[in-house]
Amino acid sequence: RVRVTVTDDGPGIDPAVRATLFERFARGDASRSRRAGSTGLGLAIVKAVVAAHRGTVDVESEPGRTVFAVDLPA
Repeated sequence: RVRVTVTDDGPGIDPAVRATLFERFARGDASRSRRAGSTGLGLAIVKAVVAAHRGTVDVESEPGRTVFAVDLPA
């Protein structure tokens, strides 16, 4: 298996948002708008591409740290 992780030190993702984070048009920050370039499609596309390769994508988040992990078969 191959694992790719992306980590940041931002404010974290609200637990109430995590359940829908990988759905189309989901937005984690209500203050962002289409003017700012966010459509809410990015993570849904990531999930679909990873699933097409029989992999998984997960997120762990707490204030000050968020980690996205993509696991793909080797």
